[in-house]
Amino acid sequence: MGQTAPAMDEARITSYRDGPLLVRGPFRLEDQDGNPIETGRGTIALCRCGKSRLRPFCDGSHKVVRFRAPSGAESGRGS
Repeated sequence: MGQTAPAMDEARITSYRDGPLLVRGPFRLEDQDGNPIETGRGTIALCRCGKSRLRPFCDGSHKVVRFRAPSGAESGRGS
């Protein structure tokens, strides 16, 4: 069975294996104090590896540092 497409007023976040989180759709990105972080676009890639020089955005550094993570949820310790 196919999945339904998200509504136009709904953000969609896709986790890419060994890569960033891709955020599509209407969203608001804020720092820890609630200050807006301007993105200038409707789709952004957020860093998961922690090595980007553009954090919180991805700059492709995950490829250089050989970052590894699944696209789906990981099971925690003891699971």
